Amino acid sequence: MRPLDEHNRALVALVRPADWVNPAPAARYNLVVIGAGPAGLVAAAGAAGLGARVALIERQWLGGDCLIAGCVPSKALLSAARAAAQVRDAARFGIHVPPGTQVDFPAIMQRMRRLRAELAPADSAERLRRLGVDVFFGQAEFTGPDTLRVGPHALRFSRAVIATGARPARPPIPGLEQAGYLTNETVFALTSLPRRLAVIGAGPIGCELAQAFARFGSKVHLVEARHGILPRDDRGGAEIVQRALVRDGVELLCCGQQLEITSAGREKRLSVHAHGQQASVTVDEILVATGRTPNLEGLELDLAGVRHAATGVLVNDRLQTSNRRVFAAGDVCTPLKFTHAADALARIVLRNALFPGRARASTLTVPWCTYTDPEIAHVGLSEEDAARRGIATHTFVQPLGEIDRAVLDDQAEGVVKVLVRRGTDRILGATVVASHAGEMISEVTLAMEGGLGLNTISRTIHPYPTQAEAMKKIGDQFQRGRLTPRVRALLARWFAWRR
Repeated sequence: MRPLDEHNRALVALVRPADWVNPAPAARYNLVVIGAGPAGLVAAAGAAGLGARVALIERQWLGGDCLIAGCVPSKALLSAARAAAQVRDAARFGIHVPPGTQVDFPAIMQRMRRLRAELAPADSAERLRRLGVDVFFGQAEFTGPDTLRVGPHALRFSRAVIATGARPARPPIPGLEQAGYLTNETVFALTSLPRRLAVIGAGPIGCELAQAFARFGSKVHLVEARHGILPRDDRGGAEIVQRALVRDGVELLCCGQQLEITSAGREKRLSVHAHGQQASVTVDEILVATGRTPNLEGLELDLAGVRHAATGVLVNDRLQTSNRRVFAAGDVCTPLKFTHAADALARIVLRNALFPGRARASTLTVPWCTYTDPEIAHVGLSEEDAARRGIATHTFVQPLGEIDRAVLDDQAEGVVKVLVRRGTDRILGATVVASHAGEMISEVTLAMEGGLGLNTISRTIHPYPTQAEAMKKIGDQFQRGRLTPRVRALLARWFAWRR
């Protein structure tokens, strides 16, 4: 855990105590959980809270990727980057900051480490022990369909959960290994700002960190093999985010093919064919953000009869593996690699593993958000998804430039799109691009989960002025669409009679 300052020492003392002694195993556990990331922690704490006898096994850090190298440290950096941009752009509001205002990158990283340590007690070994969980540090290895080993300890279980998560994928780029590179697992150990940075991969992690480092003052080159950024998101929404990144100084090299890397001393040179031209850039650091690989090594899954593939552990809709005693949750078994998805899947496992449950993962309504500035959030189906399924749809669009609060906040470049089944107000999906899209998407997610439509959203009073008024305006669009020529004619006759 670098650098080993007071904050990281406090973190380690909570999530991997040096003096921790693994307990003597129980004769048999109701549930053994392998992996202490978000899914594993929810499963272990939830089962213990219900009175089950629970063991939790972690080979590295409690808290997993989210706490150590994911959501928590990245959002601390993004909040600092947003503050830097607000200072930079303050003149637009008539506020003039002193010349020479600087970004103190070491202080930014120290703040991140402090906040991470402050949040760590919720995931600590001591807290889990107080909840009644037997915490084991070490590599878990299945030895049979209902047994496994951690070091010298043999554990028997009625049910088990594989929640070992995923790690950064290592793409086969010529010269990458020789040049050296950062991933989300190492970038948060930086103590000095790279003057020049290449980011490979324009998914959520790549875009978030590319924008943040550009705002801190790095010259950032963002390399993506496909056209544009954020390939899983709405194209129009992603283009708004892309313009924001370019304004912040990110140079986008999309449709990048034949990427090769060479190094000379401390410099690294990237050569890439992008949009019909050969580009060559020299940087001090490379950050790789090209996806995730499931953590399956060392588990001896075959001894437990658990089927798996390159994509991870194979599960059915109830999250049960080919061994009926063993379930899986989180990044190790789903393409939805989000903390909140891992949490939701772990709750399904608790219902199905500990009780005669029939909860299904396919019934979940899972939103996601990329925390660029502006943010882009999505839930449900896209227009392309609906077309592939043969569903007739209608899309309502509300630009943020027509929302008073967005204009007053100088955040008018954004949009809300809501997809409904044609002829109804039933919401099938939505995309929001806004400063706080991650907050706004929850209104649509709640409506979808509760079976509520645009008619209900239109009737819901939203405080003025808020950017969430865009949702109400979408509902109002639906209501106006119900005024067909026939309805208008009937209303005209009604009002003529009422005179």
